[in-house]
Amino acid sequence: METLTNGSNVLFVLMGAILVLWMHAGFAFLEVGTVREKNQVNALAKIFSDFGVSTIAYFFVGYQVSYGMGFYESAATLNANNGYELVKFFFLLTFAAAIPAIISGGIAERARFYPQLFASFVIVAFVYPFFEGLVWNGNAGFQDWLTEMTGAGFHDFAGSVVVHGVGGWIALAAVMLLGARSGRYSKDGKLMMAHPPSSIPFLALGAWILTVGWFGFNVMSAQAVEAVSGLVAMNSLMAMVGGLLAALVAGKNDPGFLHNGPLAGLVAVCAGSDVMHPLGSLVVGLVAGALFVWAFTMTQNRWRIDDVLGVWPLHGLCGAWGGIAAGIFGLEALGGMGGVSLLAQVIGTVAGVAFAFVGGLVVYGVLKKTVGIRLTEEEEYMGADLSIHRISATPK
Repeated sequence: METLTNGSNVLFVLMGAILVLWMHAGFAFLEVGTVREKNQVNALAKIFSDFGVSTIAYFFVGYQVSYGMGFYESAATLNANNGYELVKFFFLLTFAAAIPAIISGGIAERARFYPQLFASFVIVAFVYPFFEGLVWNGNAGFQDWLTEMTGAGFHDFAGSVVVHGVGGWIALAAVMLLGARSGRYSKDGKLMMAHPPSSIPFLALGAWILTVGWFGFNVMSAQAVEAVSGLVAMNSLMAMVGGLLAALVAGKNDPGFLHNGPLAGLVAVCAGSDVMHPLGSLVVGLVAGALFVWAFTMTQNRWRIDDVLGVWPLHGLCGAWGGIAAGIFGLEALGGMGGVSLLAQVIGTVAGVAFAFVGGLVVYGVLKKTVGIRLTEEEEYMGADLSIHRISATPK
């Protein structure tokens, strides 16, 4: 019976890892559909390469920073409990690798390829795992301190803040240090060139892949069959629909907003998907969808923040909203499961936002001062980082 249970858990977590790995294709096609045609190859190569670098960084460094565990025992030892710890690593790796995939969309079309790969390594090896360990492993007594002070720890079931918030706020720092794409704004700050999405079908495909994979992201965060919850699935569905409908209305039928709306709702519901009532999740999604449309419009048109895919509004702001919302709609008074504290959620969210933004400034600031992170004007004009556009033809 124990072997059967172990095997079921291994399969359950493995399927979750595969679904979240599939989400990386969603990140890629969302970016491919949004950037200009000349930069589509760069987007595909960047996200796939980032995943490879992230795997090495998390295997050798990041997982140990978060959980104090490495994989240096014999294969026989590693295969204990049907190799459950190995598939758990795989699952958590797909979360960690989402950070560079998120950042990629913000810095698209003008960031150098190899410096970004190096940044991905540092972020997945050190920056992300530090905060991940604080929240999901209780490192440094962070959760104990919050529990003692507020009566509850920081609740982030599937990573509204730990994954999405951290990725979005690192991306904001990177975007600010890079500056806008050439010709995007005039000297007086007025928008000059809109750069509409190059392919709505690719953008839509990316959004659909992410939406489907997200149910593995959220539901399988239980990490064991016996802990799985249909409530998480239902809450994910309701938040997704809420985000979609809010973005449809607030975005005035714009297909770009429509397809990002469900993603905004799903980002926001991650934190409290296991404790909220479905009606609360619907409200969380509605707010997130409207927040994304408003913030994306403001960043592009008013604040001159050239965040190509709107990853800061989508992941950074909606992730922060989700962290706080878990402390509101998770309360028993609002139909939730309880066991959460609004104060703890605010503190944990602010801590994640501040840590990620400062971490992003440090990583990309150092790279900017040393090797440079921006393409030349010629490279940007021809297409992002020409070094990855070389396609060898088979000799005839």
